[in-house]
Amino acid sequence: MITVHHLNNSRSQRVLWLIEELGVTYQIKHYPRDKKTMLAPPELKAVHPLGKSPVITDGEITVAESGAIIEYLIERYGGGRMIPPAGSAERRRYTYWLHYAEGTFAPLMVISLLMNRIERAPLLVRPIAKAISGMVKKGYLTPNIENNLDFMEAELGKSTWFAGDELTAADVQMSFALEAAAARAGLDARRPKLVAALARMHSRPAYQRALQKGGPYRLMKGS
Repeated sequence: MITVHHLNNSRSQRVLWLIEELGVTYQIKHYPRDKKTMLAPPELKAVHPLGKSPVITDGEITVAESGAIIEYLIERYGGGRMIPPAGSAERRRYTYWLHYAEGTFAPLMVISLLMNRIERAPLLVRPIAKAISGMVKKGYLTPNIENNLDFMEAELGKSTWFAGDELTAADVQMSFALEAAAARAGLDARRPKLVAALARMHSRPAYQRALQKGGPYRLMKGS
C-alpha cells in the first residue's frame, strides 16, 4: 500500500490530491512542522536521507520529489488517466508544465519567502536587511514573478487546463505554484484565468477529500 509521508502546509498536499483523483488506496503518516523554524521534523530522515516532503513509500519502493512522485503514480496506477496521449501536442505541454512548476516558478517563490524573512531580521540590522531585500525584489524578483504570471495567464487562454481541456497530473503539479502565487506573489483578479483555474482545482471533490484527510493546509503570506 502507498504511504504518503505528509508534512503539513507543504507540496505533499498535491500528492494526496492526485491519489484521490486516481482512486488508489493509501494511508497517510503525518509530520508536523517545527513551530519555531517551520522546517520538517528530523523523523522524515528515516524515510529519505534529505528529510524532505513530499515522499511516498510503496512497499519497498521510496520515491521523493513532487515531479518524480507524480510520474511514478501516473505510470503505475494511472492506467492512461490524467496524462495526454504520447506524441500529442497536449503531451508536450503536459511535460513542460510538469517541470515548469518546480524548475522555473518554485525558485521564485523560495526567494520571495526568504526575502520576507530577511525583512524580519533583528531590529539592529533590520534597515539594512530591508534595503537588501528591496533591491532584490525591485531588480530581480518582482519583474520575474510578474513575467511568469503573465505567461501562465496567457497560456491558460489557449485551453481550460494547462495541458489541454482535460485535467491532468500537470495541473496537480501546478496547483502549489498557483497557491503560492496567491499567498505570496500577488495573484489576484488582475489575472482572471489563473484565479479561475485555482478555483476549479479547489472545487474538485478529490481535492476536497485530500484536504480533509491531509489536515489543515494554509499558505500564509510571508510565511
